[in-house]
Amino acid sequence: MSANTQDLRTQLEQLQESLAVRQSTTHFAHTGVATMAALLLAGAAGKLFYDSLRTPLLAWGVAALSLALLVHAFRRYVLGRRVLSDELKRFQAMLELRSQLRLDDPAAMLPR
Repeated sequence: MSANTQDLRTQLEQLQESLAVRQSTTHFAHTGVATMAALLLAGAAGKLFYDSLRTPLLAWGVAALSLALLVHAFRRYVLGRRVLSDELKRFQAMLELRSQLRLDDPAAMLPR
């Protein structure tokens, strides 16, 4: 095995390690949970506004919390998209390395 092939295999192992844990899915999961919680709190705030016309202080607090959760969800979504873009670039690089090393070529795996 040549030194160049060894370097390519090392790069491939590093890319596989970095892609083993998908960070973008964690960001998107946080986005979904925060959005659902924000929608639930928005509904509760609406009900509180409807029920308490004289003392809407609690309703404003719940509405503010709902808005804060929506902002958090949006930030996590943007971060998740950024991380996903990076992961896709690394995945393409890994596929190119695999083709250079002929790991997916069945004819290269046959004994000579």
